[in-house]
Amino acid sequence: MVPREKMCESARKLRDTYAQKPDAPLYKCEFGYNSRGGLSECYYCLEKWYEQGLPKDADLAELFDYDPQGNFCLGQLGGCEGEFRPRFEEKVIEERGRHEVIQDFAGRSLLVFKGRRSGFMPEYIDHPVKDIKTWEQNVKWRLDPKTQQRYEDLPERMAQARAEAAQGKIITQDHVGAYMYLRSLIGPENLLYAFYDSPDLIHECMKAWFELSDHVTARHQQYVTFDEIFFDEDICYKNGPLISPDMMREFLFPYYQQLVSNIKSRQLDKTRHLYIQVDTDGFANSVIDIYQKQIGLDVMSPFEVAAGCNVVQVAQQYPDLIMSGGIDKRILAEGKDAIDKHLEYILPAMRRRGGYFPTCDHGVPEEVTLKNYIHYRKRAVELGA
Repeated sequence: MVPREKMCESARKLRDTYAQKPDAPLYKCEFGYNSRGGLSECYYCLEKWYEQGLPKDADLAELFDYDPQGNFCLGQLGGCEGEFRPRFEEKVIEERGRHEVIQDFAGRSLLVFKGRRSGFMPEYIDHPVKDIKTWEQNVKWRLDPKTQQRYEDLPERMAQARAEAAQGKIITQDHVGAYMYLRSLIGPENLLYAFYDSPDLIHECMKAWFELSDHVTARHQQYVTFDEIFFDEDICYKNGPLISPDMMREFLFPYYQQLVSNIKSRQLDKTRHLYIQVDTDGFANSVIDIYQKQIGLDVMSPFEVAAGCNVVQVAQQYPDLIMSGGIDKRILAEGKDAIDKHLEYILPAMRRRGGYFPTCDHGVPEEVTLKNYIHYRKRAVELGA
């Protein structure tokens, strides 16, 4: 571990949050913001903000007072989909007036607006895996961990990772979660049937998930120690988990447990704590216990308020849980008084506790004006300082 005095300021601030240091200044960040200056989950609110006077060359980190990145993500293991090599061909399958059906890089058929393929939820028409035959023909070979294309730029990526680690930054291995991966292969509805009707298919898919994950992380761990694994899981909806705890134990957790165990055994710095973060939409409260017990969950995000999540209440129930999100994006559209009341309920309490990242509970919707968002950021900084 880099001595604290040699860490960059943002890394020290971020590590204080992970250490749940009470009363430490809150790390200034936002859902979807990345180090390249983009708000990936807020693209269409930006369109509206440009109409309201936001300069297109504005430095968003400076304007909205975000801290510099205190972490570095290693990539190569997907996010909302599996990490295919090669990816599926992206193409237009059918035109439907103002809409079009496309095949995306994950092999899915999606109904989208013409000229607007991201920033909203498309209609999912078809998915690449329907049975063992389509799994083997369409997908399995794209997840081969030995495909050399995966490692062509490994030396350059790892040199950057080591340079970031030398500044004390949190080294995160981001990763498509097991449920999210299965859903992208089979489809949200068909997957629920497949757990009952095709359990062997589910296990075949999960074996490939594990083998790719284990191989890629092993290569990365030759160069750097992981501080965190971030799993994009999305296993909950507005009323709770989409599958039962028994299903999680049968189909997901054996693969998670083996992967986490292998990663811990390979750490260059074996004294380093490995933080496990799970990102899920919807009402997440009911899965906190099971993820803590089964895979050692440390961090959870983004705690959607519309689904009933309340970060202050969850923080009281789970004092050791590091949390991100929980600020109701809808309230930002209501005006200054509503914003102030909402933030004054959340931020002082969470700052006293520690272990909290103050972000919206998803991308900022276009109904939020630039003026309101700037006020929100100003108050969030003042209350979190």
